[in-house]
Amino acid sequence: MNGSGYEINTNGDILLQNQQKGWWTIGLINGQYKYMTAETFGYKLNANGASLKKKQLWTLEPSTTGDSIIYLKSHLGRYLSVDTFGNVLCESEERDAGSRFQISITDDNSGRWALKNEQRGYFLGGTPEKLTCTAKAPGKSELWSVHLAARPQVNLRSVGRKRFAHLSDTQDEIHVDANIPWGEDTLFTLEFRADEDGRYALHTCNNKYLNSNGKLENKCTDDCLFSAEYHSGHLALRDRHGLYLSPIGSKAVLKSRSQTVTRDELFSLEDSLPQASFIAALNSKYVSVKQGVDVTANQDEIGENETFQLEFDWSALRWALRTTQDRYWCLSTGGGIQATGNRRSADALFELEWHGDGSVSFRANNGKLLATKRSGHLFATAEAIEETTKFYFYLINRPILVLKCEQGFVGYRAPGSNKLECNKAIYETILVERAQKGIVHFKGQNGKYWRVDGEGIAADSDVPCDGFFIELREPTRICLRSSDGRYLGATKNGTFKLVDTGYDTATQWEY
Repeated sequence: MNGSGYEINTNGDILLQNQQKGWWTIGLINGQYKYMTAETFGYKLNANGASLKKKQLWTLEPSTTGDSIIYLKSHLGRYLSVDTFGNVLCESEERDAGSRFQISITDDNSGRWALKNEQRGYFLGGTPEKLTCTAKAPGKSELWSVHLAARPQVNLRSVGRKRFAHLSDTQDEIHVDANIPWGEDTLFTLEFRADEDGRYALHTCNNKYLNSNGKLENKCTDDCLFSAEYHSGHLALRDRHGLYLSPIGSKAVLKSRSQTVTRDELFSLEDSLPQASFIAALNSKYVSVKQGVDVTANQDEIGENETFQLEFDWSALRWALRTTQDRYWCLSTGGGIQATGNRRSADALFELEWHGDGSVSFRANNGKLLATKRSGHLFATAEAIEETTKFYFYLINRPILVLKCEQGFVGYRAPGSNKLECNKAIYETILVERAQKGIVHFKGQNGKYWRVDGEGIAADSDVPCDGFFIELREPTRICLRSSDGRYLGATKNGTFKLVDTGYDTATQWEY
């Protein structure tokens, strides 16, 4: 964990932890569409990064001296600063007066930032060779687009209303009145558009885009693009007319209205924890807490009572399963499973064991596997894997996926191509359709289903053909397994295909 409230793992992946602390991890893109870069050796600085990787990551830290005064820290833990001669450095592990920058936003509604060094009074610029701080007024080299580096699929929380955004019941608006972010309707993809002055689109779980007028559109138009502004650690989204998104009226409809930023126009981005449903292999019923405290496989459809949030305990390397009533699955004295836990006790933690047929089993704190009784009740009494201990898994709050590996995001090989690769700087959103017994089908934004061929994966089928199982490995990582038991892997040069490998070496996709 770094000081920003983000966890950065060894691959440079950003795991959002606490946006409200006001620490962001970002990339900065100049007028030549190149990223500000801190080289690994010699503390060299330039603006020649082609994509957002580890060397292009900067932690934005707030200053106590003003709303828009910030510090920038490199991936090496050193602060960007300007000395008394105007030289731009990034060598100090401590903040000083020369490392304070003031953010100002352009008046052209592009949302680009100018960074003025508070001590020197000049603006920060970047060339392919080095960074400079000599401009009295910002020009093309001194204007930066901001690429948020956190995982793009988030829950959106209003600072003013203290409520979460969700898709409306009519599925044509976003309302900001949810007490907790439960279910797929509260998941939003903040899509970065590098070719649109670094603006963002808000993509909903029903595959639509928010228009500044508050309505959801099938296509992303210019009225669906917003610039990202930093205000005391929170996010404000401004449309092309200079108006800010905020919840409006009794229904708290998210739309543009205000020309100024108050608490009503501020949001925090919060990590969307995995929420899942489980089907018992024995009776093909969904596990539920609808009947009370007993955890029972007895429902035919998925609702709030059949959806559970999975929370990983890193110290025990096991999972806690939370209900919509804010209780946890818990092992009772007689071996039964009841939703009575109100804290993370050892009896409320379970190990997930994945099987080749796409199913999963739960191992309780007593070392026994959860088994489904004829009544549908779950008891941790089984010693070995059998049909009664198997459950099929659906990742409910990811109807749209964004996938990333060490090489980059999953996207199309080239414009107009249906072939997928996994080394892209910009991601493609993937639609997820549930099928039988835990199988899902993936569909591209071109409306075509994924198909496995000899060279990899292509989104070119008119009908569902190749199914996959999703296996949850960590809070932010999944494995994708085909119905024939092979894993979807990332190989050299961005090749994206099924590989003959075991779980230990399978590609774990950040999602």
